[in-house]
Amino acid sequence: MVEYSAILIGYLLGSVSSAVVVARALHLQDPREVGSGNPGATNVLRYGGKGAAIATLLGDLLKGVVAVLIARELSAQPSVIAATMIAVFLGHLFPVFFGFKGGKGVATALGAYLGASPWVGGALAITWVVVAVVSRYSSLSALVATALSPLYVWYWLGDPAYVVGSILMSAILFWRHRGNVKRLLDGSESKIGK
Repeated sequence: MVEYSAILIGYLLGSVSSAVVVARALHLQDPREVGSGNPGATNVLRYGGKGAAIATLLGDLLKGVVAVLIARELSAQPSVIAATMIAVFLGHLFPVFFGFKGGKGVATALGAYLGASPWVGGALAITWVVVAVVSRYSSLSALVATALSPLYVWYWLGDPAYVVGSILMSAILFWRHRGNVKRLLDGSESKIGK
């Protein structure tokens, strides 16, 4: 039974909004109230600078990694680990500590994948970087990596629990990026650094 506590721990870790914590620590505006309104590294980069964005990115990555490592310590069951991955991701999207107004979950999902498999996390990070370098669109990079994540999970982790979890996370990530998709299609999406 204690192994299932990893799921709750994952959600609570996910609920710590790195962007809001970093903004408060650096006396910046709340990222939910400026720019795109998304409490994530890309929005923080636009108004808070590179240092604040890097701190936000690392915080979001680490909470995903830590949640999954705790789950792996408490349970060898792929279903518990996959559920914890989903929980930390949902905690980021709907944080109990910040009025359930969270980010899009890209960095936290990447952290969860890194915790489950460095191969999966590495492949997703490389995919994101390659698409970002070529396109200069953070959202497009996230969407391409998201679309490929179930394939990477199937290849390196294989267990159906991970694959189903990855498909669920991908569907939610696409839903959270629906505004970005619209802006990409009409040519109004902001590029990285602009």
